[in-house]
Amino acid sequence: MADKRLLILGASEDQLFAVKTAHEMGIEVVVVDMNPNSVGFKYADDYAEVSTRDVDALIAFIDEYQKKMEIHGVMTMGSDIPDILAALCDKFGWIGPSKQTAYWGTNKYAMKTRFKECGIPIPYFSLVDSVSELEEVIDEIKYPVVIKPVDRSGSRGVFKLDGTRNINRLFHESKSESFSGQVMVEKYLKGLQISTETILYDDEAETPGFADRNYELLDRFAPRIIENGGTVPSSLSLDVQEEVKELVTRSARALGVKRGVTKGDVVMTDDGPYMIEMAVRLSGGDFSESLIPLGCGVNIVKSVIQIVLGEKPDFRELKPKFNRGVMNRYLFPDEGTFRSVGNREIIENKKWLKKLEFFYQIGDKYKDPTSHADRFGVFIVVGENAEEAHKHSKWVYEKLIINME
Repeated sequence: MADKRLLILGASEDQLFAVKTAHEMGIEVVVVDMNPNSVGFKYADDYAEVSTRDVDALIAFIDEYQKKMEIHGVMTMGSDIPDILAALCDKFGWIGPSKQTAYWGTNKYAMKTRFKECGIPIPYFSLVDSVSELEEVIDEIKYPVVIKPVDRSGSRGVFKLDGTRNINRLFHESKSESFSGQVMVEKYLKGLQISTETILYDDEAETPGFADRNYELLDRFAPRIIENGGTVPSSLSLDVQEEVKELVTRSARALGVKRGVTKGDVVMTDDGPYMIEMAVRLSGGDFSESLIPLGCGVNIVKSVIQIVLGEKPDFRELKPKFNRGVMNRYLFPDEGTFRSVGNREIIENKKWLKKLEFFYQIGDKYKDPTSHADRFGVFIVVGENAEEAHKHSKWVYEKLIINME
């Protein structure tokens, strides 16, 4: 694939692993981002300052660029823009999600409606246009419930209601986060939540990404639902994991994914696995970049690049090569002005620490998060198994000192 050229939408930290992987495959990379200071500009072979959400501007850029050099495919990582990918693939004949699949993958109400039509187990769901309509639904299905914008990601505007919260305020806050102004309500299902990442190519599918989601801080941030990282390998038995993998494959096919990747969110209830939602894209954060390769030796991003450039991935490479404990955990200090970090050098000297990163600079003001985008920082640890990784994670939390005032 050395003669191929790949366009990556976005040039932030989230896309750097895709740039690196493409280069390791001998592929030239062009990145676009509206931020003139995007870190990815330094690593790509070529770049342009173009918004990844402006289809017309992207088409104009590609048309002009291809007068001198051909672009063979497009992708992104960690950015919830399958509709943009679909528009570009439709225009230039590239491989990617269809417009219908992109719509199902970004509108949660349409997604759940499609799942219901296809017999996919899902929680009760409904659109709610007013507080009174929400109250009527709650009277019917009872607490707890979750409300969310139909068209946002990263937990923006997502609230768990249990009867102790101001429904009126939270409904309008959720509505204000929605691009379309639409809010939906779902029955909250109790159980372990799981993140998955699946590669599909015609009749074949493989799910090397399988992590237990960590919600240990739900009470602290209630009623917001803020996840605190993931853990591999999963605590579920192999038989139950196979149930979940079969469900996410069925769900991906229900959304029309033929050749591509999906990110699934599943809850394992006493009645079996239920789909919460599914994104038709690579995950952001550390799942594709760290948890999967560190946990089982698979680079799922490589497979996505192969697909979008017209090559079938080798499904043997998607089989786990080993089974290692990995955890990513986030940092949530008290609110205030960031002043300093203590014990950083001691922590970074540990061989089992694979990442320690802060999203804020000294002097920045920090407030409790309202979405996943507001996390203060992150670290990743490994171990021979999940238990050892957990011990390392606990040690980092105990040793790391984040001084705020």
